[in-house]
Amino acid sequence: MAYEKELDAAKKAASLAARLCQKVQKALLQSDVQSKSDKSPVTVADYGSQAVVSLVLERELTSEPFSLVAEEDSADLRKDGSEDILQRITKLVNDTLATEDLTKAIDSTLTTDDLLRAIDCGTSEGGPNGRHWVLDPIDGTKGFLRGDQYAVALGLLEEGKVVLGVLACPNLPLTSIAGNKNSSSSDEIGCLFFATIGSGTYMQPLDSKSEPVKVHVSSVENPEEASFFESFEGAHSLHDLSSSIASKLGVKAPPVRIDSQAKYGALSRGDGAIYLRFPHKGYREKIWDHVAGAIVVTEAGGIVTDAGGKPLDFSKGKYLDLDTGIIVANEKLMPLLLKAVRDSIAEQEKASSSL
Repeated sequence: MAYEKELDAAKKAASLAARLCQKVQKALLQSDVQSKSDKSPVTVADYGSQAVVSLVLERELTSEPFSLVAEEDSADLRKDGSEDILQRITKLVNDTLATEDLTKAIDSTLTTDDLLRAIDCGTSEGGPNGRHWVLDPIDGTKGFLRGDQYAVALGLLEEGKVVLGVLACPNLPLTSIAGNKNSSSSDEIGCLFFATIGSGTYMQPLDSKSEPVKVHVSSVENPEEASFFESFEGAHSLHDLSSSIASKLGVKAPPVRIDSQAKYGALSRGDGAIYLRFPHKGYREKIWDHVAGAIVVTEAGGIVTDAGGKPLDFSKGKYLDLDTGIIVANEKLMPLLLKAVRDSIAEQEKASSSL
């Protein structure tokens, strides 16, 4: 398999980070939540997850220059009054690495300075040249805080193209969530999806050594039989526009609204057939919200484009320049979906201009 060494390192890093996140989610304390300027909550797990991934990738892939584009930096943790939370994150990261005996590989127990440096390894700007790892340490922070879906999303860009992606989804059932937003408590949860370019997409249980199984997107051809995913958070998707598109397609099933790139994982194994994401005007998509998910879906036979049908371009740095939004479907449904999207957007624009 291409990128075998990189994939092994990425799976280890994402799985360990997910283990750390699970531990924090189980005992979520109010003091773990910090506010950030954009009002999205940042947790102890967010910082800890980024530090774990940074440290594991650096240690596992020593022979190459290391560039990481990631969501967090340590600025808030360096402020007065953050000492307690910084100590807690450092202990959490050390405990997580110790479970795999990685503290020895990293030479010693980490200090708070080591932790801050590891977090700040994620300040690369990315771009069209060279290799860049791309990380969202907790994609779906609000879902994480609610006890719902979130993902550790890690991808690799090479010369601006996505060549590898790993999604660790600790709360996603191993069985399909089609038509059922809330799975039964008896379902086994925790999925690891991974893909490398030209090799397909695979899924395995997050916390076991079971053999991975190859997955494929839904083969539904009739849009009336298709189900679609959209973001749980209204800020991330214009639900009325999605509803108009679904109506034009004749989709009968109600939307499944879940947080994070867990949607991409669920789509890659055929739980749904369509994903619609239309953020509010002015919202700029970040590459870490889509890099890993995009290759997981495309290697499973799906198509990921902007609303105009153009492939996503991850070579421009931290942000995606998009036409209106992001749409995902299989090859059969995509032409129909693109037409419904165009028609619905045109109708909305006409209605707005007449006001």
